[in-house]
Amino acid sequence: MNLLMRGIHKAFGDNRVLIDVNFALNGGDICALLGENGAGKSTLMNILGGVLPADRGEILLDEQGARFLTPSDSLNAGIAFIHQELNLVNDLSVYENLFLGRELKRPNGLLDHATMIDKTLAVFDRMGITLNASMPVRELDASHKQMVEISRALQMDAKLIIMDEPTTTLTDPEVEHLFTLLHTLAGQGVGIIFISHKLKEAVTLCNRYAVLRDGYLVAHGDMQGVTTADLSRYMVGHDLVMEEKAAPQLHGKPVLAAHGLTSEPYFRDISFTVHQGEVLGVTGLLGDGRSEVFRAVFGDLPYTAGEVLMDGQPLTIASPAKAVAHGIAYVPRDRKTNGILKDLSVLDNGSIVTWPKFAKNGMVDEHRQRAAFHAQRDALRIKMGQDDDPITSLSGGNQQKVMLAKWLSIAPRVLILDNPTQGVDVGAKEEIYHIIHRLAREGTAIVVLSSEATEIVRLCDRALVLFHGSTAGEVSGAMLNEYDIMRLSTGG
Repeated sequence: MNLLMRGIHKAFGDNRVLIDVNFALNGGDICALLGENGAGKSTLMNILGGVLPADRGEILLDEQGARFLTPSDSLNAGIAFIHQELNLVNDLSVYENLFLGRELKRPNGLLDHATMIDKTLAVFDRMGITLNASMPVRELDASHKQMVEISRALQMDAKLIIMDEPTTTLTDPEVEHLFTLLHTLAGQGVGIIFISHKLKEAVTLCNRYAVLRDGYLVAHGDMQGVTTADLSRYMVGHDLVMEEKAAPQLHGKPVLAAHGLTSEPYFRDISFTVHQGEVLGVTGLLGDGRSEVFRAVFGDLPYTAGEVLMDGQPLTIASPAKAVAHGIAYVPRDRKTNGILKDLSVLDNGSIVTWPKFAKNGMVDEHRQRAAFHAQRDALRIKMGQDDDPITSLSGGNQQKVMLAKWLSIAPRVLILDNPTQGVDVGAKEEIYHIIHRLAREGTAIVVLSSEATEIVRLCDRALVLFHGSTAGEVSGAMLNEYDIMRLSTGG
């Protein structure tokens, strides 16, 4: 199936999100759809997916006009949208998820489980994968859940698949598995739109690219010969200047430490120290327990052994509120569940921790509240409408920046960042790196939790590597490189 979106316009009030965008995809192509947060990628795909109507423009499938008023219209036309947050029911089996809402029945009205299983296995055979169709989805790892989502799309006879940040939660081997599968589908004539901020993956996987900037399509073409530097330049409108990692410097006194921290089954006997002005990395593969360790430090998860120390003194942190009172801030990994407050505005989400600071007689000084948030908004280049717009009106990457702004506004002594650049574009990523290094130079003790070895090497002075909930080793100096991090992450 060949797609052409021609002259697409979309505005929300006075905010023009898409301006005369032309986007084409042929069957068998894998096209990287790139752009900074707020560039218009999600809006364009939501129009194609029947979630939003275009203000002007047309969609043609195989040169025939198409109009999608609902997601069902788009799906019935052969277009499947696999979102970053996977849409599976964990309590159902694999085959039940494939046929959810379209169950096959026998003449007597009972469910035809055998036929549904057979058809599921036929899709798996087409994809070249082996998977138990009857096992509960909850038992699958992240990459196999992706496979189930893709299988469901193929079961619905999708000819074009949109994938939004599909590798966010995948390990390197799982990413390779997914890419092999996508190449297989492309070889069968399926068109794939790959939305990602990971430019190296886009160059590796895709044969085409299209770049949006401020609502305009600014570049598109064949990926052959194109570099990540080229794509970065198209996205931000100029050459991206990467800040060099600062030379090792003397750090101040220890601020936060843990000794023998244990919380089974998540982690055991974890010890670390982070000093004033230091950026400590904590890394490993999916399931290494790093998020749980620092949830425990932040008072969000109980631990059964060990102790936490602040300024060398044992400290009992029974709740996140107690942690904040001691100057510890934590930007969580799961923004959607644990980060944003969906019913509150952008301003309230970005300033809620300053309310006690700016309150007098039970009333928040709104002028100081807004001024503090606006300073962080400008520093982080948050693309947003009005202060009082709902937080859900922002793209995922801009929501992430609001979460960071919230904590920076109180100048914490310890800043814990769990995957700080998840869903953030390449330009904003460099800005966040710059901010982290600036905070460290100003004396903030920083802990960066990340599954990306390149990010750990780029940001950190040293790093603790975890493997299955235990400390596999510590790397610094010449050993702070991708090879040694991966070696320890895999139990080497």
